[in-house]
Amino acid sequence: QMQLVESGGGLVQPGGSLRLSCAASGSGVSIDASAWYRQAPGKQRELVASISSSGSTNYADSVKGRFTVSRDNAKDMVYLQMNSLKPEDTAVYYCNANLRRRSYLTNVWGPGTQVVVSS
Repeated sequence: QMQLVESGGGLVQPGGSLRLSCAASGSGVSIDASAWYRQAPGKQRELVASISSSGSTNYADSVKGRFTVSRDNAKDMVYLQMNSLKPEDTAVYYCNANLRRRSYLTNVWGPGTQVVVSS
């Protein structure tokens, strides 16, 4: 079975930092292109940042200069470093990725991790 699991969420004060991690599980599974999304209460899920298999990145305007997406291909991990957090960053953050096993490629969502930015 090919799965993604996020970790690293929590409660942080405005101006603080968090690092989210996304791990792929399953025998012989590797992460291809991936992205972080978030969904705040009462709002639609939105794209936060993406990273290609070669490491090219894109960011939503609302997080540019504050968030950094990265990957460790040796560990099949994707990260989201979030700095200068604001209350409006409060949301459930989801990892989404194309997972590859040999020639098979499938898109998978993680279950999400809660981030709360509040004083």
